[in-house]
Amino acid sequence: MSKKTNTAEEKYDSYELEVLAIINALKKFRVYLLGQHFKIATDCSAFQKTMQKKELITRIARWALHLEEFDYEIEHRAGRRMKHVDALSRYPVMMVCNDTLTSKLKKAQEEDDNIQTFKSLLEKQESEEFFERNGILYKYLNGRELIVTPKAMQAELIKLIHENGHFSVGKTEEIVKQEFFIPNLSNVIEKVIVNCVPCILANKKTGKKEGFLNPISKESIPLSTYHVDFIGPLPSTNKSYQHIFTVVDAFTKFTWLYPVKTVSAESSLEKLKQQQKTFGNPIRIISDRGSAFTSKLFNDYCDGENIQHLQIATGVPRGNGQVERIHRTLIPVLTKLSLDDSTKWYKYVDRLQRILNSTISRSTKWTPFELLVGIKMRNKEDILIKDLLLEEMAKQLLEQREFLRNDAKKEHRNPAV
Repeated sequence: MSKKTNTAEEKYDSYELEVLAIINALKKFRVYLLGQHFKIATDCSAFQKTMQKKELITRIARWALHLEEFDYEIEHRAGRRMKHVDALSRYPVMMVCNDTLTSKLKKAQEEDDNIQTFKSLLEKQESEEFFERNGILYKYLNGRELIVTPKAMQAELIKLIHENGHFSVGKTEEIVKQEFFIPNLSNVIEKVIVNCVPCILANKKTGKKEGFLNPISKESIPLSTYHVDFIGPLPSTNKSYQHIFTVVDAFTKFTWLYPVKTVSAESSLEKLKQQQKTFGNPIRIISDRGSAFTSKLFNDYCDGENIQHLQIATGVPRGNGQVERIHRTLIPVLTKLSLDDSTKWYKYVDRLQRILNSTISRSTKWTPFELLVGIKMRNKEDILIKDLLLEEMAKQLLEQREFLRNDAKKEHRNPAV
């Protein structure tokens, strides 16, 4: 008898499927088995242990009750003694192996010290998971006999299978797992496929093209280069503010924060004109490629004021990193300050700007205010905001350090193929 699993049954664990197969067989042959003592042979050792548990999940408990009406005993057999059953339950697939590949695998196994050591151990002690046939080491896994692939052949084998149809990582993994055993298979496949030239060419990005990368020279005077960007949306206030327009002076790191109602060229130009009254125009403005900065209105303003407008490459936010770093600090601090009423965040923007500009910058070792004006800012001590700001900066520094460490560990564990 045979029975296809339904959608729900496909999600069962392997030992649950073993129990399900036995239950279905007993239901099918119930009239012949009732009153008879019979033996159930299985290669699933978990079946007997599961049935002996005192606490079972509801589904298995029902199956256990069903088994109570039969007189049976369980015999556990090693997988290699159940090949006649496995052959009937196998899903037929096209064999990937050919004589040439098999010969290469056999030779590679003979040259692999780890596999040869394992073969020597098999000669002394039998294993339920591994066996040798015709000089090739196999692993018995989930009812399949898989060739243990030596490390020297892994990339070549995966490349051979992948190039047969240039399938995705998941599909390639499914094909490989039909006949071969490779530890950390998905990681190995990813490293092979990432260098597949036809896949790279066929999977070219569509949509907005990335811009060219150009180095940005650094001016040595204040107010010559502005980094600008919007952040939001934030909870709408009673004044309809939902975003913050941020301006950062590249040389001094002096920051201006302007609550605005919309992300638009009009909003940004209004604040730049407001700033122009006190500080005049910068030599250049650096922005991303958002619609507010690519609009004709914004570019006409820059041309009219003789300001060079530079736009960072699409998908490379670090090109505008000065303002991006401010934003990473800004949101957590404003959130903590306005916990009682999230719509009141705008009331803290001026205070936060003052603290930012009077706090020593890690890159310049001076406060932005001192570099811009030449004297220290006289401030009423704002302990709450200063502590939150320093806490957030320290947190970001630790997160960045942890990210770099984990990235280095990952590269060490998985060197390039």
